[in-house]
Parts: sequence; structure tokens; C-alpha cells
Amino acid sequence: MAEDDDEIILSELSDEELVPQMHDDLYDGLRDEVVEGVNILLGRGWTPYDVLTKALVEGMRIVGIDFRDGILFVPEVLLAANSMKAGMAILKPLLAETGAPRLGKMVIGTVKGDIHDIGKNLVSMMMEGAGFEIVDLGINNPADSYLDALEREDADILGMSALLTTTMPYMKVVIDTLKERGLRDHYVVMVGGAPLNEEFSKAIGADAYCRDAAVAVETAKQFMARKHNQLAGAR
Repeated sequence: MAEDDDEIILSELSDEELVPQMHDDLYDGLRDEVVEGVNILLGRGWTPYDVLTKALVEGMRIVGIDFRDGILFVPEVLLAANSMKAGMAILKPLLAETGAPRLGKMVIGTVKGDIHDIGKNLVSMMMEGAGFEIVDLGINNPADSYLDALEREDADILGMSALLTTTMPYMKVVIDTLKERGLRDHYVVMVGGAPLNEEFSKAIGADAYCRDAAVAVETAKQFMARKHNQLAGAR
């Protein structure tokens, strides 16, 4: 009997116990347990949006903090992100059905020459969880990829990410290209990544520097609220 003592049966936990346990399972990259937890909460009548925000997004927020503080490293964060994706795969169609509020549309991608995507993926997931529609262009994007997607998707926000000091300046190339084509005022440009700061963001002409995924969500919400107010005022 003793050997079973440390085995946790997720379905026997109360909601109050299950949610922190899911945070732990996500942190440890336990994909199957995260999927099981999502299904249990849905089965108990939780809304897809609550499962996403309270169990998955909150769990990834904890992962993000420990990654930033050097407690977790890239391989562990990738495992956690993959576990989150597995949970998201169940929730995505349900979120679409329940008409989770769409706040706006964002095109996001890592800039040309840069193949880092953990931060970008985390921003995508948290933005999606907050009710934004996300078009993720992946890594290594030239200016034309961003511009084509912005116009094709009729997006509101452009999100650019870079993890290398050598690829940071390419963000200015993209913004300058938008200016050349007379499109700069059409979009909110948000930038992020480990080597960036507020000063750099201002120097290249971005609208906002987002130091982490949580800040990105709040910033995007503020810009969209402002845009809606302006549109309402113009009518």
C-alpha cells in the first residue's frame, strides 16, 4: 500500500486542489496530466475560458517567472509550453464555439535572422487566452512576411520578438518599411525579447516595449480600448 501513497489521482481532487496541481504538472512538463486536468475541469462544468486562464495561463505565468529568474532553463520551459499546447488543443475549438470575446487581431513573429520562439509562443498563448486572435508567423521573418500578413489578415497589432542583440535592429527595418508604404499609423507595433528595453523601443519607433507576456496582454488591451473609443468618437 505504501508505494501508492505518492500517486495523485487527479479526478479525486477538489477544484481547489486540482488547479494548483495542474500548475505543478504544467511546470514539470507532464503533458498527459495537463490534458487530463483540462478534461476533468470541463467535465465539472468549468467554462473553457476559466480553464484556460486559471489553470493553464496562470501555470505558464509561474513558469515564465522562474525562467526569467534563472530557476528554469530552456528545455524545461519547452516541455511546459508543449504541455500547455496540448491543453490548448482541447480548449481552442470550445473557445471558438462559446464566442470568447475577440478583442483584436495580432500578427506576431520572430524577426529575420532569429530562431528563438519561446517568448513569442508564450505571448501568443497568453494573448489568445485574453481573447485576441493570433496569427503566428513563426521565426526568421523578413519585413515582407509581416506586411503581407498584416494586410491579408486585416490585423490591429504587430508583435515582433528578438532574442539576439544582432537581430534587434531588424525591427527598425520593419517599422521603416511600414512608414515607406504609408501604413505605419494603421497598426500598433509591440516589441519584446530579452535584450530589448524601453529606450530601444522608442528609438526604433515602436508603440510599446513589453518585457513579458503578461505586460504584452495588458498593453494590447489598452491600445485596443483606445482604438475602440476613437472609433466610437468618430462616428
